[in-house]
Amino acid sequence: MEVKYNEATHNRPEGDRPLDAPVVLADIPTYIKQLKSEKAWEEGDRNSITLFKSGGMRVVLVCMHKHTEMTTERPENILNIYVLDGKLQLDAEKRSVEVDQEQLVALHENIAYKITAVKKSTFLLTVMD
Repeated sequence: MEVKYNEATHNRPEGDRPLDAPVVLADIPTYIKQLKSEKAWEEGDRNSITLFKSGGMRVVLVCMHKHTEMTTERPENILNIYVLDGKLQLDAEKRSVEVDQEQLVALHENIAYKITAVKKSTFLLTVMD
């Protein structure tokens, strides 16, 4: 298997962390600190980092400020959201659910949704292609 790395960017010049390898270990607390120390978090409404990306799956760590929204009208993928800290509101299929810390919510493909941070929140987003 070919190991794949991210490329360094202006915002993350250290770069060169594995995204796809036989084993990818992610130190979640360290990444949360990193995300919350970056300019994108200070000046924007959210920040995120891809922890794993292979063929049919992506795992993304997301931090959102209170009242931030993330939405899609034409989703194609199955996804799940695991809340590490905070509280999210998920609106989908004419239903609204609150997702608290240490809870997980999953959605099938082709379901439009809106995620709103009820308070400052950090979560893992897993997307299956």
